[in-house]
Amino acid sequence: MLTKEAILHVLDGVEDPELRKPLTELDMVKFIEIDGGDVTVGITLTVPGCPLKEKIINDIRESLEFVPGVESVKVVFDVMTDEQRQKLFAKLRGTATAGGKNSVNIHQFAKRFIAVSSGKGGVGKSTVTTNLVSVLAAQGYNVGVLDADVYGFSIPRMLGVSGQPTLLENKIIPLRKGDNIQAVSMGFFVDEDEPVIWRGPMLHKAINQFLADVLWDSLDYLFLDLPPGTGDVTLTIAQAIPSAELLIVTTPQQTATHVAGRVAKLAEKTKLKVIGVIENMSYYESNGVKEFIFGKDGGKELAKRLETSFLGEIPLLTSIREGCDTGNPVAVSGTPEIKKLFEDIANKIKEMAS
Repeated sequence: MLTKEAILHVLDGVEDPELRKPLTELDMVKFIEIDGGDVTVGITLTVPGCPLKEKIINDIRESLEFVPGVESVKVVFDVMTDEQRQKLFAKLRGTATAGGKNSVNIHQFAKRFIAVSSGKGGVGKSTVTTNLVSVLAAQGYNVGVLDADVYGFSIPRMLGVSGQPTLLENKIIPLRKGDNIQAVSMGFFVDEDEPVIWRGPMLHKAINQFLADVLWDSLDYLFLDLPPGTGDVTLTIAQAIPSAELLIVTTPQQTATHVAGRVAKLAEKTKLKVIGVIENMSYYESNGVKEFIFGKDGGKELAKRLETSFLGEIPLLTSIREGCDTGNPVAVSGTPEIKKLFEDIANKIKEMAS
């Protein structure tokens, strides 16, 4: 005989697509009605106009269609009251609480914070960030990426994530790619072609909000894609997360490496730990011959000068650019050779003590 208990047991395996926790655990299953073989499930949404309502319907129907005795499934919705939302938020809030006036308790939502920086723009910092995030997620780690380049955000396109995050009790639910990647960017709140015209204090406020007011979910790594240079955002990150680790991306060109060295000096003054240098656009290979278009060994020399690790060379490849333009990073969609290149860099980062 078909019972509510049997239906509820199956619904334990259906997750809210944004919060990634079972509907039953989130107290979103309001009622179950059974009339012969016809089952009606009442779901209480966190907010009205949920953009993923159809996915919830499909997931419930797919999970119940093989239950013996079920002939049809109907899903009906209502919306949580303020009291219900506050109760739900109380369950989730431990992942996004500020640990003081100017700092974030880093043990609350991520095990490691890695800030990816560069001295100047155009060296491929966001490209490197996106591919490292993707390869670590493919290895089974829960990875977040905070696009801290408020003026020049590019993570949404490179990662292949779009949409507007849901707000729950004034907290931001990050958008997701697959099961393991969570992302927040100014690009989720403004049009891709719309300029962001803010002064320093507004930047400081936005970055702190992205850290303290986002419901990050149990991250192994949070990557912060910083704007180039040594401006307000880098200082804000240093103040908010004193234990953040700094990863420097440069091209071999002397101009780029010398400017990147200034970022390392800022890290020294703000007590951030520089964990390594990655050299991007190291060479272009044609018919087995490497052409060092932007010079040679600049990244290695910078790492030696900073007394830090040189983590690897990334060649100048059309596929890397195309992967980022289409939201399919080559670290997971490229050739075995290019995937191994990013895997090797990611493995070196994993081996480092924070």
